[in-house]
Amino acid sequence: MTNKETFISIYTNNIKRQGSMELLKYLENSDFFIAPSSTRFHGACKEGLLNHSLKVYEIFRNEVIEYNKNVSGLDKLDDKTEETIAICGLLHDLCKCNFYKESTKNVKNEKTGAWEKVPCYTIDEKFSFGHGEKSVFLIMSYMKLKATEAQAIRYHMGAFDSSFQGGDKSLGNAWNGNPLAVLLHIADLKASNIYGC
Repeated sequence: MTNKETFISIYTNNIKRQGSMELLKYLENSDFFIAPSSTRFHGACKEGLLNHSLKVYEIFRNEVIEYNKNVSGLDKLDDKTEETIAICGLLHDLCKCNFYKESTKNVKNEKTGAWEKVPCYTIDEKFSFGHGEKSVFLIMSYMKLKATEAQAIRYHMGAFDSSFQGGDKSLGNAWNGNPLAVLLHIADLKASNIYGC
């Protein structure tokens, strides 16, 4: 099974909300399945976004299962957890659809000393709306999100999001009241910084 087929299988088996199939069609008509995840860091290659999304889903699912084993009663996450895991894990970086373009850059060949053109990705922002905010906006253009899901996706970048440079306290408030937000951030960090995708 290809990574695209794996993604679609996880998506269709777990996400059943009204509008979810229309959102999947949007993904298939975008560059989601071939786009990079960044221009020069994790997943800076064809299908990098797809690979990153699958890895975040896998790690996030394990984090949520472990969390639920270690808490009791009202602290456990709700009975729709598998759908929530799929939505947050697979779609947290939806903002990167139609965001990059293929280009070239000049790089000095260390052996010859000559400058050579090499392929790269550059950012081609058409709809500037913030990282997590844009993902939430795009998802909610097709299907509803629970408040906890929207918050987790919005804050998955943690303090790496440039909007927190001024000491905004909303990140800490979100993390204090929503374990999903913390667990999604951890999954995103692990996927990009430990596994490199």
